Amino acid sequence: MTPSSSISPDYRRPPAEIAANILLEIEAVHIRPETPFTFTSGRLSPVYVDCRKIISFPRARAQLMDMGVELLAQVAGLEQFDAVAGGETAGIPFAAWIAERLGLPMLYIRKKPKGFGRNARIEGELRPGQRVLLVEDLATDGGSKLSFIDAVREAEGEIAHCLVVFHYGNFPESTQSLADRGVALHGLCTWWDVLAAAEQRGYTAEQIAEVRHFLNDADGWAAAQQTAST
Repeated sequence: MTPSSSISPDYRRPPAEIAANILLEIEAVHIRPETPFTFTSGRLSPVYVDCRKIISFPRARAQLMDMGVELLAQVAGLEQFDAVAGGETAGIPFAAWIAERLGLPMLYIRKKPKGFGRNARIEGELRPGQRVLLVEDLATDGGSKLSFIDAVREAEGEIAHCLVVFHYGNFPESTQSLADRGVALHGLCTWWDVLAAAEQRGYTAEQIAEVRHFLNDADGWAAAQQTAST
């Protein structure tokens, strides 16, 4: 389906609903159970999120980043951070926009040391004891975030919060694995918010039902698709 051509924010609606509608409107979220997506892990999915599209929509990204700052103010407080770090590569632009709004230094964290020069994982200046906010585009099972958290702590930084635009919300380990490391995960919206918004945007009852099946039992849904294709 084709989204409408303009973003019409309505701040009487819950922030998660607004964020979900923005992502649907700019087609950063795709719902396609009839021809499933295949992730790099080989897992089949009726849904796909491409938060990188946000960088091409200035009004949408500005609103989402403003909402991110407001969320941080509510869950952590704006004076709890000394620097903002983005994970290579998708988190870098979002970290830059959040850092600008908070008036804080910005860093980025490599997935692995670059192998020459300083052989650093963290680019920018991080002083021992500085409190770092990790910013990423999205969170699925939280695995990549753990590596970035380790990098900050190995550099003697402190980290207790991670902000993402989109949190899948159907992998409990995503929040638990971070919580086990003492880091709280904050997302602007989840698949459940997108699903509620999609129901108002003309997606069919069958599409919604398939996505709901996936969200409740991702492995079972994928197994059913593989069985049907054989």
